[in-house]
Amino acid sequence: MSNLQRWWLSPPRAGLHRLINPWEYRHLRTLGFTRIAGGSVAAAAGVVCLACGVYGWAAFFLVIAGLNLAGGCWYITIARSTST
Repeated sequence: MSNLQRWWLSPPRAGLHRLINPWEYRHLRTLGFTRIAGGSVAAAAGVVCLACGVYGWAAFFLVIAGLNLAGGCWYITIARSTST
């Protein structure tokens, strides 16, 4: 097995968890909260853009916010399920 493949498969994980970078998988709780904080900042930027009438940028920031919030919740859910 090549070194890259060996690195990617450690720590052992199953299913969709393999999509997560191994370094991120080792720090799921911290990175989950970081993603949620980033998503909150992006949502605030989207709301400001909506208030100013810049709808294209508002849509961009709100989509980024939604993806970050969803990813952060997913990371925290995985961390919670593996710690018990």
